[in-house]
Amino acid sequence: MKAKITINTEKTISQIDERIYGSFIEHLGRAVYGGIYEPSHETADDMGFRGDVLECVKKLNVPIVRYPGGNFVSGYNWEDGTGKKELRPKKLDLAWQSIETNEVGIDEFQEWAKRVGTEIMMAVNLGTRGPDEARNIVEYCNLDIDTYYANKRKENGFEKPFGIKLWCLGNEMDGPWQICCLSAEDYAKKACETAKVMKLVDPGIELVACGSSHIYMPTFGTWEETVLRKCYEHIDYISLHNYYGNPDNDTPKYLSQSESMDRFIKTVAGICDKVKAEKNTDKTINLSFDEWNVWFHSAEQDKKIEKYTVAPPLLEDIYNFEDALVVGSLLITLINNSDRVKIACLAQLVNVIAPIMTRTGGGMWAQTIFYPYLDASIYGRGTALKTDTSCETYNTAEIPEVPYLTNACVNDGDGNLTVFAVNRSLDEEIQLDIDFEKGEKYTLYEHTQLFHNDLKAENSEEKPDEVKPENVAVTDRITLLPHSWNVLKFKKD
Repeated sequence: MKAKITINTEKTISQIDERIYGSFIEHLGRAVYGGIYEPSHETADDMGFRGDVLECVKKLNVPIVRYPGGNFVSGYNWEDGTGKKELRPKKLDLAWQSIETNEVGIDEFQEWAKRVGTEIMMAVNLGTRGPDEARNIVEYCNLDIDTYYANKRKENGFEKPFGIKLWCLGNEMDGPWQICCLSAEDYAKKACETAKVMKLVDPGIELVACGSSHIYMPTFGTWEETVLRKCYEHIDYISLHNYYGNPDNDTPKYLSQSESMDRFIKTVAGICDKVKAEKNTDKTINLSFDEWNVWFHSAEQDKKIEKYTVAPPLLEDIYNFEDALVVGSLLITLINNSDRVKIACLAQLVNVIAPIMTRTGGGMWAQTIFYPYLDASIYGRGTALKTDTSCETYNTAEIPEVPYLTNACVNDGDGNLTVFAVNRSLDEEIQLDIDFEKGEKYTLYEHTQLFHNDLKAENSEEKPDEVKPENVAVTDRITLLPHSWNVLKFKKD
């Protein structure tokens, strides 16, 4: 099969906000306890953080991590995770039907974030709580002033503010599974008033309002319009959430799901622009796709887990090779929509539907999806370029004319271009021609690929390198193997 990508470095999509390579740590399953935090582990540091996990996260260069939820946040009292650990209460987490020990809270998490070199995207509870508690946590985290909550932080051993600049106004508040879910009208009013008081405390923060919980919600669309009309002047982003899976074992359909993500993004951006026009304002609301990933493998096993235990092994999807191809395709879609998607969070980071897995008390390994995420985070920073792609297509029941080749191109500004490409064909190689317009000359100097003959191949603690990237010899011809993720690096002549 032949395909062609035409690139003109003057035809840009947007400067990429590095926060599209963000992730997520929720107080859910073993994400925190046994994931990032395990004081008894042989690699644990002075605060109890697993050193092996910390170093692995640093390799990913994650720019921002959403915390502490997720569904968890809608029943969470943030004060429980502050101060002396021996005085912190153990509480029921109704969202995930677990026991929360509160050994880790914002006091500890902000220190972990510093140690891995990331920023925090903090969520406030708009389920059981509201504006008062939200303004208090902003004061606690961000103000250097002689007032109650700022002084509480200092009493707890943190003289300097944490400086958290990005905040979520609740989580999935239209979801019937959400603690104290709300109608669009009620959420819009609550979010608007919360936004106002939070920005009165710290005018420099950015706020993300909840969109619909996913694209298939009956509230989708009307929810966004209602929230935007009420909150437009007080927020900066609206959220998108969606997960992808292959429960029917239909790989061609599965590999097409990034096309659905693209439509989702463009639909929500269109709603934002509709309300912008109604309000006759110059302000643009951009998008925060702050939950996305593959999630379906663990659905049945989670039903068998005992309720109300500490850190049960929930949502521990073991990813295979085809999942990595889908994650790579979704990353390509985010890059190609970087004019509107300014924040995105791979949900989640450790153990819970995650690229990094651990055994409590034992080893750690990278799942298959780790590698496209790593490649995009490291080499996908700069300016996204428009590409003109010519290739054959196939049809699925839901999406006609799915291109066999999906790709994105990033200009790093220093004379280097990186092309990310997924060959969706299950049985044909793609002979790829890349043409640079305007007489520009670029030379391919490196080609890496993620490929395995078995689409269901997995990594494990025993076989951590079953699926891993490999270098491809650079020749005059670019060949993309069937069902492969590829990173092509060019330098200007």
